[in-house]
Amino acid sequence: MLTHSASLYLAAVLIWGSTWFAIKFQLGIVAPEVSLVYRFGLAALILLLFCLLTGRSLRYSARQHGFIALQGLFLFSSNYLIFYWATGLLTSGIIALLFSTVILMNIMNGAIFMRSTIRPRVVLGSCFGIAGIAAIFWSEVNVVENTADTWSGLWMCLIATYFASLGNIISARNQKSGIPVVQTNAWGMAYGTLIMMVYAVISGASFNYDPSLSYSVSLIYLAVFGSILAFGSYLTLVGRIGADKAAYAAVLFPVIALGLSTLFESYQWTLQAIFGFTLVLLGNYVVLSKSKKIALPPG
Repeated sequence: MLTHSASLYLAAVLIWGSTWFAIKFQLGIVAPEVSLVYRFGLAALILLLFCLLTGRSLRYSARQHGFIALQGLFLFSSNYLIFYWATGLLTSGIIALLFSTVILMNIMNGAIFMRSTIRPRVVLGSCFGIAGIAAIFWSEVNVVENTADTWSGLWMCLIATYFASLGNIISARNQKSGIPVVQTNAWGMAYGTLIMMVYAVISGASFNYDPSLSYSVSLIYLAVFGSILAFGSYLTLVGRIGADKAAYAAVLFPVIALGLSTLFESYQWTLQAIFGFTLVLLGNYVVLSKSKKIALPPG
């Protein structure tokens, strides 16, 4: 039987692994920043209503709201928008590889801002995972062209990933200070929505809507499952096992996406991809397994 932490980990991996397909239906008629307003605005509204109906307190100090707003900036708005921009310049495989570096960023940022201990097993497992993703998407990595657009996309991905990492650390800080994940996400997504709304107005984006069924269904899926449930599971995990261990889920997202692609888009696995998948699983085991100290014989 799965432990609660294992269930949270599995939920985040499976849901975010499937959101790759849902996001495809969001691109096109509606500007990315406007779609993000709709997505996180709907998620925030549902969470705020849930808190009110269940009697959860939504009153916090100005300082606490400041840190919640920072979480909204880095985790529920700017990072997503920059990733959307990068998708027009890089392939999904390259983006998956660059985003997997969030594990190492979480280790670094955790040590800097939270004074967390750097765990060698987590670093080793992370390297296995990143190497595995590189092997899986090597055909895309190997043909990357040295152009201005490519470098722009690479920098965008790294910046967006670093923003996401900062959001992880701020969430851990907020939980440590006693603010529950549900309320933090409710306010944080509301702040993220406001930030994206201001940006959309300044950039002159049109607040139109795609009336197609695929857009509406994918929007609801991304708001309810990809935002409320996945972030709720993942950030709770960040507070329980640490931002470094929890971030390994980022390595498993594209693997789940490829599994779905195998079922619905006839993706063909190569020996190299299978080898990469094996490295990812090995890294997952190393990161999440508990280290066992070997008892030395007396004398």
